[in-house]
Formats: sequence, C-alpha cells, structure tokens
Amino acid sequence: MNKTLQISFSLKNTYLVNGILYSLKQIPIVKKLLPEALYKERGLKIFANVLSVLWEILSIFIGKLLYLLTMVYGMGLLYRQVPGSYLFMHILLFLTVIGAFSNTSLFNPSRDKYYAMILMRMNAREYTLVNYTYSIIKVILGFAPFTLWFGVKRGLPVWLCLAIPFSIAGLKLTVAAASLWDYERRGFVYNENSISKYLWLLMALLLGAAYGLPAAGIVLPHIVSAILMLSFIPAGAVSIRKIISFGYYREINRQMLSQMMNQMDTVIQNTRKASEKTISTDTSISSNRKGYEYLNELFIKRHHKILWKSTQKITLVCICLICGILLIMYLAPGINKKINELILTWLPYFVFIMYALNRGTGFTRALFMNCDHSLLTYSFYKQSKSVLKLFQIRLREIMKINAVPALIIGVGLALVLYASGGTDNPMNYVVIIVSILCMSLFFSVHYLTIYYLLQPYNAGTEMKSGTYQLVMSATYLVCYFMMKLHMQTLMFGMMTIVFCVLYSIAACILIYKLAPKTFKLRI
Repeated sequence: MNKTLQISFSLKNTYLVNGILYSLKQIPIVKKLLPEALYKERGLKIFANVLSVLWEILSIFIGKLLYLLTMVYGMGLLYRQVPGSYLFMHILLFLTVIGAFSNTSLFNPSRDKYYAMILMRMNAREYTLVNYTYSIIKVILGFAPFTLWFGVKRGLPVWLCLAIPFSIAGLKLTVAAASLWDYERRGFVYNENSISKYLWLLMALLLGAAYGLPAAGIVLPHIVSAILMLSFIPAGAVSIRKIISFGYYREINRQMLSQMMNQMDTVIQNTRKASEKTISTDTSISSNRKGYEYLNELFIKRHHKILWKSTQKITLVCICLICGILLIMYLAPGINKKINELILTWLPYFVFIMYALNRGTGFTRALFMNCDHSLLTYSFYKQSKSVLKLFQIRLREIMKINAVPALIIGVGLALVLYASGGTDNPMNYVVIIVSILCMSLFFSVHYLTIYYLLQPYNAGTEMKSGTYQLVMSATYLVCYFMMKLHMQTLMFGMMTIVFCVLYSIAACILIYKLAPKTFKLRI
C-alpha cells in the first residue's frame, strides 16, 4: 500500500511539475532566461516540486473554505426570517447529498488513473483504494476547521461541527458502496462526469429545496437535519466493507477511462461540427476583390451567422434597453437625478460591459478553426508581408463588427444623460460617445494582437498556450476591477481615449516586429 501511494504521488507530481515547467516555457520573456534542457535542470524541478506540494496542501483547504463561505454560510446570510443554526444545517444537508453524487473521486475518470492503470498496468484495486482513502482523508481534514468556524458562528454546538466532516465523508462512502453494488447487480458503471438526466433532475430539486424552501420561510427542524447528518457516519462505516471487498475495480476503471477518451474525441468532433454548421455553404457567395482582400471577404460572408448576426442581436438588445430606460425616466421622473449622477461618475463600469460584449474571442477562434488552421501549414502564409496585410484587414473587420453596438451604447448614454437633466459641460456628450467607441477599439486591437503574438492553438485546434490564458485572465480581472472605480466622466473618458490610441500604436508596432515569428501552429 505504501509503495502504491508513493508511486501515485510521484505520478501526479511528475505531470504536474512538467505542466508547470511547460507553462514557464511559454512565457515570452521568461523562456529566454530558461535553459534549452529545461526538464533536466535540477533547480527548476525543485522549484516546480515545491509549487506542486504547496498546491496539493492548499487544495485540501481552499475549495472547502470557498464552498462553505459562499454556498452555505454566505447564502444563509440572505435569509433573515429563519434561525441561523437551522438554516446552516438545512442548506448543508441538501448540498451534502448533491456532492455525494457529483463529487465522488472513486468514479471520476482522470488522466492519472489512465496513466497508472492502463499505461503502467498498476494493480487497479490497490491503486483505487489507496487514492480513494486519501481523498476521503482530505475531505475530513479540509472541512474540519471551517465547519467548526462557520458552524459555531451560526450557533451550532462544537461537537456537531466536528462531526459534520465525518458525516460528509460517510455519505460519500455510502453512495460509492451503493454504486459498486449496482455494478455487481446490473453491470452499470457510474461516472460522475456523465450523469443521467434523472440524476440531474434530482440534484436540481435538491438545490431548489436547499435555497428555495428557506426563501418561503420553510426549513427542516434543527434536530431533524442533525440526526440525518449524523446517520451518514454509521452508514459510511458499514459501506467501507463493501468498498474494500469489491473485486472489479479494473473493469469499472477500464470502462470509465475508455468513456473519457471517447468523450474527448467526441467533444473535438462536436466542436468542429458546430463550427461547420455556422459556415454558409451557399455556392453563390463570391467576391470581386483580389488577394487577401478576396480571402477575407469570402470568410466574412461565409461566417456572417457567427460574426454579424450575433452583433445585430446585441445591438437590438442595447436599443431596447436604452428605450426602456428612457421610458422609465419619462414615467418616473424622480429617478432622473440619480441616473444623471450615475452616468457622470460610472463610465468606468462600461469597460467591463464592453469587454463582455466584444466579439474578439469568437472572431479569432473562427479565424483559426476555419481559416488559419489550414493555411498556417503553408510557408507563404507566414511571410512578413502576408501576416501584416491580413492583420490590417482583419483588424478593420473586427473593428466594424464591434463598433455597431458600441456606437448605439455611446449615443444611448448621451441621450439618457441629456434626458435626465443634461450637463453643464457639453464635452461630456462627446467624450461619452468617443470613449465607448475607443473601448470597443481597444478590445478589437487587444484580442487580435494577442492572437497573432501568442497564437494559442495546435493543429488539433487544442488550446496549448498558458501565456494566452494568463493574458485573457488578466484582461478579465482588470475589467472587473474597473467596475469598482468611480471617476468623473470627462476625466476618465479622456484617459480612456488617450490610452486606447497609445495601445493601438504599440500593438501595431509589436505586430510589425514580432508577428511573423509568433504567428504559427503550436506543437
């Protein structure tokens, strides 16, 4: 058992460490500082191992903390009409039942299981039991400090708070044993990544009971919730015998892992099929242009459904919202002053809105899957003149696509500002319209630039760039925190316009210097 545990940890740690080293190698500035024989460097491997161990320790606690903080304790604060201790146990009980089916560990096909049991042919029973025992221990250790902390804050006795982690583990053991017994009876392999529609319906009902009943002032009595939770402990203890004595772990893991590999192939095929369905097959589509302008015009026409139709829908929604706001202001003039103040101080909020509405990611994904995916295999397509010419053409197209809803939003905000009482400085109207258009311009340039500089896909259309994902995440975080910023419209608008112009110039320079080298298929 100890040897199996060591091999299991070593296996998980190896591909996690290699993943960390690979991610470091993808960072443009960092990769130049790293040696070519990266995976042989002892110092870097030690560093990656330290990160791996720290992540393993943190993963025991962070997920449980966030789960209890948001789903149980945090949601419980929204209900004022029921006692806190009753509510805490009520929500936790239903969510525990949901988690026992949706997060089993035993029936979760993963790559480490594939490597260990299929490729390395390790003893399936021993490997499964060792890792499942470890996962149950992590459940108990991870929940213990936080059920004690939050439970006591909600008025639960200490002994019950300490028993809750064992109850959660007990129900997981019970569900696992029942699933193993079901396999022996009718040969059905439960897979938590492929849940039946009936189980989804059951979990939806349980979720509704967890949060919907308290909203109606109905919660299970404290004693009932406690008895049910405590009953999971002996049920789990009895289930241990079945889990240990089960003799078909290789068979069920083989079936689950074969399903996983098939599902991965199916996802790729479905993605391609869905992409193909959005492409017009009208043979009458043509263009009078030449060269790359001809290629671009055909692409835009054939992808009209995913490029322009979505933009038209967004534009229509924006028009309806603006008309709705103007109607509300007409019917309830008392809110006009508040709306006027919001527009003059909340312009930074629209950075996140324009981020959400921008079609940059969809545009670049369509470019790769239905155009660049094939053409990047030809040398002429990667020449400097070709890259720069296509970048200019595509930037023009994505700017046009994003500018339509941006113009509607900008003009709409100016109209709302005027209808709500106006402003002493007429420049505010101009700045609002221009700054919204500049935000749209920024995201158009930004998405296309990082696509050309960090082209993230391989020949199989899989995302392989950690740096690209980091940049996308950083973009989201910056836009999200912009919602917390309050600044006068004139000041923020002028800063936005200047920043967008400077960013566009810098992006074009980077594309000119770097894109011919970086715009290629990933390995």
